[in-house]
Amino acid sequence: MSDTIRLDGRVLYLSQDPAVIEAQLAGENFTRATAGALRDNVSTDEITPVTVMLTYDERLGQYPYVGFKAGERMPIGRDAVRNGGFQVTVAGKRYGKGSSRESSPLAELSAGIRLIVAESFERIYQQNCDNIGILTTTDFSVLDRLIAGEAVPIDEFLKGRDALTQQIIRSGGLLAYSKFADWPAPRVREMANPANEASTAEPKTLVEKIIERHLHPGIESAQRGDGVFIAADWRFSHDYFTGMCAHLMHRAFGKPAPLHAPDHIIAFQDHLVLASQSIPHVRDGLLPGVANLMEGHTSFSRDYPVRSHGALDNSPGSEGICHALMAEQYALPGQVACGTDSHTPHSGALGCLAFGAGATEIANSWVTGYVRCKVPETLRIEIDGTLRDGVTAKDLVLHLLQMDAIRSGGAIGLVFEYGGAAVRAMSIDERATLTNMVAELGGFTGIVEPDERTVAFLKERRGVDFTLENWMKSDSGATYRDTIRIDATAIEPMLARPGDPGNGVPAPQLEQDIAIDIAYGGSCTAGKREDFDFYHEVLRWGVEQGMHVPEGTRLFLQFGTMAVRAYCENQGYLPVFERAGVTLVMPGCGSCANCGPGQSADASEVTISAINRNFPGRSGPGNVWLASPYTVAASALAGKITTFEQLKRARG
Repeated sequence: MSDTIRLDGRVLYLSQDPAVIEAQLAGENFTRATAGALRDNVSTDEITPVTVMLTYDERLGQYPYVGFKAGERMPIGRDAVRNGGFQVTVAGKRYGKGSSRESSPLAELSAGIRLIVAESFERIYQQNCDNIGILTTTDFSVLDRLIAGEAVPIDEFLKGRDALTQQIIRSGGLLAYSKFADWPAPRVREMANPANEASTAEPKTLVEKIIERHLHPGIESAQRGDGVFIAADWRFSHDYFTGMCAHLMHRAFGKPAPLHAPDHIIAFQDHLVLASQSIPHVRDGLLPGVANLMEGHTSFSRDYPVRSHGALDNSPGSEGICHALMAEQYALPGQVACGTDSHTPHSGALGCLAFGAGATEIANSWVTGYVRCKVPETLRIEIDGTLRDGVTAKDLVLHLLQMDAIRSGGAIGLVFEYGGAAVRAMSIDERATLTNMVAELGGFTGIVEPDERTVAFLKERRGVDFTLENWMKSDSGATYRDTIRIDATAIEPMLARPGDPGNGVPAPQLEQDIAIDIAYGGSCTAGKREDFDFYHEVLRWGVEQGMHVPEGTRLFLQFGTMAVRAYCENQGYLPVFERAGVTLVMPGCGSCANCGPGQSADASEVTISAINRNFPGRSGPGNVWLASPYTVAASALAGKITTFEQLKRARG
């Protein structure tokens, strides 16, 4: 990359005012002062909605920001950024939150954007920018200097970045750096300071210990804040990004590429398997594009001896959603797992280090066996007491999300280490909801110390006899950025108002009835066995009361894996679901990714959903409220947003 950066194009301010956006697209130039308030929380769903992610190359340059919402409008159309000659994008806090899709920065880069200036960035988004050669900064004075015509040294864009990231940025991206780096065979180190030995070494968190065991052999030790490469026990991709990963890998390493430990690489076909039932994909003629992505996915899994989980033979759907299958079949305590999805921390419920990464990162890991991360700080979430009946892990996460410290981006890049009596009492399925939704909280990953419940889960679900080791816990005296203490008894059933998972409100505080058109239970977050226990508990009660889903409301329940469906069948849940009026959907990401049954068709529709995020357009054009499985099922029976407790009182 050049030693100095000049501004040769225009600056696009992502203002909250749609008129300002439209004026810029028409050729008018603004300043930060005249652009007005900048949009916070610009998600990757807005930068590149899933309906444009049907290619994995420079053609994405037609689409940046086509889902961007200012006021109640989406003012940026196809080719508007490229045709407008913009080189810099400017936004507010938590830019690039949500999905780990590298399609977003690639779309920006392909449209001519070379620099993003924002008050703060989400971890994966910024790392994806580093990997493909987009510069980022939170220093608005650098923007002022560029606008004034100054040639700004590249060093200004490296401030505050770890040494490894600086090298990657200077190289022009990760794969350019990787070609000249040393990649010895990964190995797991013995702990230098086992918990049962006296030592003067600094106490460590569980994640710090896992990183230490998996460090690249060329790194003697690492401190918090250091950029490192660590050996990954599992590396996976799904059908949106396998083709992109393979394309990048072949471009950098040739074809066929020399994969490291291909039996520990997994290709999941789960995100697009329901596209034939998806309103926008059918209506807008997008199925050929889906087929293009699927060919990229299947050709990789066919050409290389990797593990693969595919589509069902006899109906639309898949063997399971990647995160659920990782916990059901692969991840183990103390391991490292990385994948092309921000909800990869799901497996942290088992006590492993699991995190999402972009396509470039995964492509590099396939060949080298290593994945990059920064040794993170850890936030301890101590949840004591006992949850009330009808209150779940989802309610706890929605409570965390509405806290000012989280909404402002104060937890970006941190480990969420969950503990306390309420967490120890949770099943692995419920713990997985806590770790899965660290993606929405802005963290690096989530983790729960493995215990006897973990051992029992591995034996029951996988037939694995696992022995916990003494080091598999945080040391007494380990350093935490902060500790958040929550009294579980005080948590009420929660909702998140449409637009952002952080728009939390206790359900009993709703001041008016909210009629719903769609209720949806499923996704990696809410398609697990225990989630279906919750759905069944509510619906069985309703059926016994002579209730069913009313006309004008639809309830969709989607299994996370086929093993979950088999569990529901064995438990006798399916007849109850039928009597209640449920539409059952086979495994797949479906409407959570706006690609299958359960999505809205019109902006006037209201959905209550147990999925993980409700950014604009996420599950269709309508408004999406987030809630727990209990609240979703109860609301479906009532035809309006209500908790199970409120529903029972109303019938009493």
